Amino acid sequence: MWPDGYGRRVLAEVDSTNAEAARIVPGLTGPEWILGLNQVAGRGRRGRPWTMPAGNFAGTLVLPVAEPPQVVALRSFVASLALHEAFVAVTGRADMLALKWPNDVLVNGGKVAGILLESLGRHAGRDWLAIGMGVNLAAAPDVGEVEPGALRPVSLMSEAGVRVTPEEFLTVLAAAYAREEARFLALGFAGIREAWLSRAARLGSVITARTGRHEFTGTFETVDDAGNLVLRTASARQAIAAADVFF
Repeated sequence: MWPDGYGRRVLAEVDSTNAEAARIVPGLTGPEWILGLNQVAGRGRRGRPWTMPAGNFAGTLVLPVAEPPQVVALRSFVASLALHEAFVAVTGRADMLALKWPNDVLVNGGKVAGILLESLGRHAGRDWLAIGMGVNLAAAPDVGEVEPGALRPVSLMSEAGVRVTPEEFLTVLAAAYAREEARFLALGFAGIREAWLSRAARLGSVITARTGRHEFTGTFETVDDAGNLVLRTASARQAIAAADVFF
């Protein structure tokens, strides 16, 4: 069932659903989902291209927000939980799923989805956020299209044997996101953090986090109250705000 208060628009083709979000936000009065059935210029984190084979999901939620920027950024965890919930709903399985800090969803250890948050500025007296989500529903990009050392891309179809259309997935995801957003607004990050950690990939294991200038290898202890990755390295306990994680 489609959640109350959320708009919905489906485009046959779009350059990027996040770019479309920036174009339409001045005319919005409430949250709006955008689904691009063919996305020709998708973007991932740090400006990396996001390729989209036919039948995959490219969507963006345009959301009015009222918190400070550091709190708004925690909605990457809200979105991760919503994706996890949507995958459980369409597959009937949770055992194959995990969440990878900061904003990826894994199926059987491979990357099936990614999230990109972008500020859309202030319009009509409100701040707005674009939450872009890309999901490999039908097919995964070739392994040669991802950076060396990155997790292998997988699809929901290849790993779970489930075929779901982008429109069907949007309906499930929108309902899941509305529930997780309500939890975030009611309980703050504390409730989201606990749920996220219960689904976290490699919690308690040794991982590597690479920032722009440093590389840290240590035990993944937790995610702190600010959403930072906390590693116990040989020399210290490190709280890392932004990095690419490898394991």
